[in-house]
Amino acid sequence: MTDDRQTDSMVEETYEHMKRLAASYLQMESATVTLSPTVLVHEAYVKLSKQASDKYQSRGHFLAIAATMMRRILVDHARARNRLKRGGDMVRVVLDEDKTISPSRDSDVLALDEVLEELQKLDTRQARIIEMRFFGGMTVPEVAEVLGLSTRTIENEWKMCRAWLRKRLDGDSKL
Repeated sequence: MTDDRQTDSMVEETYEHMKRLAASYLQMESATVTLSPTVLVHEAYVKLSKQASDKYQSRGHFLAIAATMMRRILVDHARARNRLKRGGDMVRVVLDEDKTISPSRDSDVLALDEVLEELQKLDTRQARIIEMRFFGGMTVPEVAEVLGLSTRTIENEWKMCRAWLRKRLDGDSKL
């Protein structure tokens, strides 16, 4: 299968999942966000289709890469918005105990991106776990498959990730 057809096949297989994720991300953002879930997914698809040399090993691998693309798009969009309105206070990010990290309505995806960049320098694997769980909406078994680790390892890493994020994002304000 050619790279383009492989990408098309993966997008077709995961389109509804990606669209639900995009809708949930955008629903958590403020009313000033001008992206729609469809636009976010389509922008991610355009970026994915430009990576013709990438061979997707599995659905999980594709979703992990798609999560990175959607994160970049959301961060770029947030940066563009902030250029227009400069300023701002600390960002509040809520850490849900059950599964994901979800930015509250008044938060900015840039804060999470900044913290993920910091974590990337400290622990690449943990940064990827957060990205796949939050931006990719991937389950622990899916993340384990992509990273070639046990689900128990991912569960333990996820606990550490959440604790580190809580500490890092808490700052002077309480979550």
